Amino acid sequence: MRKRISTNHTFIQHVQAHSSIYLFILTLFFMGVIFGAVVVNSLSFTQKEDLYFYLGQFFGEISDGKVAASEDLFRQSFLHNVKYLGLMWILGISIIGLPLIFVLLFMKGVVVGFSVGFLVNQMGWEGFLLSFVSVLPQNIVIIPAFIFVGVISASFSLTLIRKIFMKNSPTFQIQMVPLFSKYAIGFIIAIGVVTIAASIEAYISPTLMKTVISNINK
Repeated sequence: MRKRISTNHTFIQHVQAHSSIYLFILTLFFMGVIFGAVVVNSLSFTQKEDLYFYLGQFFGEISDGKVAASEDLFRQSFLHNVKYLGLMWILGISIIGLPLIFVLLFMKGVVVGFSVGFLVNQMGWEGFLLSFVSVLPQNIVIIPAFIFVGVISASFSLTLIRKIFMKNSPTFQIQMVPLFSKYAIGFIIAIGVVTIAASIEAYISPTLMKTVISNINK
């Protein structure tokens, strides 16, 4: 019980200490979601038809059970998300990569917004149900991890910039050791969250999608 209270207290302190960065990144991400949804309407009729054709083939394969093995789906999802988060983490160390962290988070929002927007645009209520079971389950877990890594990466990069331009540079290396340790631990925590999200995407989402598609085709 005490450990849980301590963990919650630590998390609350973290959010309070980086509240401005959280607010900025959340705003940026949701702007990406909106932009992705708007982009769907800018597609030509031919582009929408082509995308819908491939999407129909994909759903048909799911309905027939012709999807990759769950282990393969898990590995692909895990590696993709770890690489994406790892890139943001490395950009946080590079200092000059700070703007790219924000770009990556914006693009993640665009992908989510476009995926949901296209399904709803093409299939209406049925598309909403499909997006609910295909996009939401894993993203409701992975998006907080992306935002968290984005915040600690941006914070670490800003801290580096401040310390580089501070006059007390002789203490720079000593102060950076515990700071970098916390930064590394944050990334490890995010990897744990990615593992959960990949498991949902590989073992739960396909089953939910197959159920919804089967009901739609009746």
